Amino acid sequence: MEELAGSGGKRLRPLLCYCGWLAAGGTGDDAPVLKVAASLELFHMFALIHDDVMDASESRRGRPTLHRRMADDTDTRTTGEGRRPLRGDDADRLANNCAILVGDLALVWSDELIHASGLAPVQLRALRPVLDAMRTELMLGQYLDVRAACDLEVDVDMALAIARHKSGRYTIERPLQIGVALAGGDEEVLRSCSDFALPVGEAFQLRDDLLGVFGNPAVTGKSSLEDLRDGKATTLIALALRQADALQHKTLTRLFGDPELDDSGAAQVRELLIATQAVETVEQMIRERWRQGMEALEDIPFRDPGRSALRSLALEATERQA
Repeated sequence: MEELAGSGGKRLRPLLCYCGWLAAGGTGDDAPVLKVAASLELFHMFALIHDDVMDASESRRGRPTLHRRMADDTDTRTTGEGRRPLRGDDADRLANNCAILVGDLALVWSDELIHASGLAPVQLRALRPVLDAMRTELMLGQYLDVRAACDLEVDVDMALAIARHKSGRYTIERPLQIGVALAGGDEEVLRSCSDFALPVGEAFQLRDDLLGVFGNPAVTGKSSLEDLRDGKATTLIALALRQADALQHKTLTRLFGDPELDDSGAAQVRELLIATQAVETVEQMIRERWRQGMEALEDIPFRDPGRSALRSLALEATERQA
């Protein structure tokens, strides 16, 4: 867990939490707020580990995923004197089970860190509803994501709903609101955060969708074949299927979701994503959501340097290139 925490990542959720606290007028000792922000990163670690097991992902942040590393370790050693070495499916099953438990531990420790943070009782009362909502919404978004991967046709509305729950709310809105709540922000300010966070969060996910297919694995830390092989229900793919002609649609449905998809097949998919103007449409959607978020940010009674930091974070999150 320590290695995974130190292996990179954007730290976007803890940063948004802290910037929200600053922007809403947080002052004084920031140690409790920093611990809450760190707990969000532990919670995210739990989500990543479980997500990688569900998706059978091979890499994360430029290195093998936790369950993959455990399987490789198990496959090359015995399990103790008088016990047989584990191979193949047995090694994978043990590795997946152990990875799930490490993810569970990250979840437990994230909660412990909040309770040991030194927050005042009034801050804890303000925090709990937002934190509870964030956790529930992530599980719903993940459930929709898992179910959508089984559908033969990828629906644009469903893909956007997944993006809203897994990125709009979980990645941007709730961490920001947690920081604002810790600074004593009232209900009106918390609601106004949504006008900024939801469009920016969707733009963040739309950028992720593009990078998942067109990104350089050396930069993104993730294979550019994985989403295509897994049949990931993204807005990018949904738009391509909707805007494709009959021949393009047939080719896309044949290649997309093929677990044996190779680089040549992936190149065909990328060409079709461009030819159907799905890439251009997604770029337009990102720009529009960015504009909505920036306009909303100006209307929230935030202070600098928190406001300017939020503007910079939003730009970095939505304009990433690889």
